[in-house]
Amino acid sequence: MDPLEQHLKRIQDKLQKLLKQYATLEKENMGLKKNLDDLKQNSTEDKQSIDQLKQTVEVLKIISGNWNDRDKKEFEKRVNHYIKEIDRCITLLKE
Repeated sequence: MDPLEQHLKRIQDKLQKLLKQYATLEKENMGLKKNLDDLKQNSTEDKQSIDQLKQTVEVLKIISGNWNDRDKKEFEKRVNHYIKEIDRCITLLKE
């Protein structure tokens, strides 16, 4: 076999090997992207669950009446914010 043919054969073999590696890496990359998307979705769902649990804790604190000063101030602040929002909405409806 001619040295040029041998050299071309080696290049072709290496190219085939690179193409196989590329296909493998591409498949792995797609799997990792899917895994990342799943983890992001789970994270979002977990955050929503945490928010719901925090609201439940707030409601239970309100119902039980066991409030400390910080909780009372936070509750008053939130109620005042809601009142301002309601007033703003009423004003917008009147226009």
